[in-house]
Amino acid sequence: MIAVTRGVSPNIGRCELSHIEREPLDFEMAVKQHRHYEDCLKALGCEVRRLPALDEFPDAVFVEDTAIVLDEMAIMTRPGAASRRGEVASVAAALKPYRNLTVIESPGLLDGGDVLRIGKRIYVGLSMRSNPEAVEQLHNILDPYGYTITSVSMKDCLHLKSAATQIAENKLLINREWVDAKDFEAAGLLDVDMIDVDPAEPFAANALMIGRAVVYPAAFPKTRSRLESQGILIRVVDTSELAKAEGGVTCCSLIFTA
Repeated sequence: MIAVTRGVSPNIGRCELSHIEREPLDFEMAVKQHRHYEDCLKALGCEVRRLPALDEFPDAVFVEDTAIVLDEMAIMTRPGAASRRGEVASVAAALKPYRNLTVIESPGLLDGGDVLRIGKRIYVGLSMRSNPEAVEQLHNILDPYGYTITSVSMKDCLHLKSAATQIAENKLLINREWVDAKDFEAAGLLDVDMIDVDPAEPFAANALMIGRAVVYPAAFPKTRSRLESQGILIRVVDTSELAKAEGGVTCCSLIFTA
């Protein structure tokens, strides 16, 4: 597996924020935590390809938002925040040796964090950063390859994967306050167990599945206990500084088979 990451911008403290208050962010600690995150990816079998930090783009460490990497192709997104669109070109250059590229075009808006893929099913959160025009383009691009594309309504969070992520072949971690599980069920996702985050940990639904393990933030021990009780193999990482930039464990990498 390849994991594309990017170094932390020294200007990360000027990142875009939508649903949390800005607070002081320790850049050196963010760099240290990001390195530990990459070490975790390596320990789980990924070959990490780190792109240089982009000083002028405070959010650029969150590479997930710039692309959707599938077996058939990589789809370069058009991020909903105009300040982030300059991040895409360098990620496209990094992915080009591995995949044919296609793009989301104006007026489409799409952040990769709003795209949850479960097998051949793709769910797209209609957030502040992703719109129906991008969903229509995804239909045009992916219908010939047998994918089903479903829009999912959401609220009170930045991205769909802030509210729901896959944690095993047949398990979904979910915050039902932010996304309605019935939207997944109506789209045919009936064979997946829903595990709810602990009510005291609303941000706990973002988890990164790699093989049979799950990379998971240290900040949510109550939800982690729920996962472990279900037999989920957890690899804990501290991402507290990156969380101040509204980032999660899925945000910091693009993982795919070479």
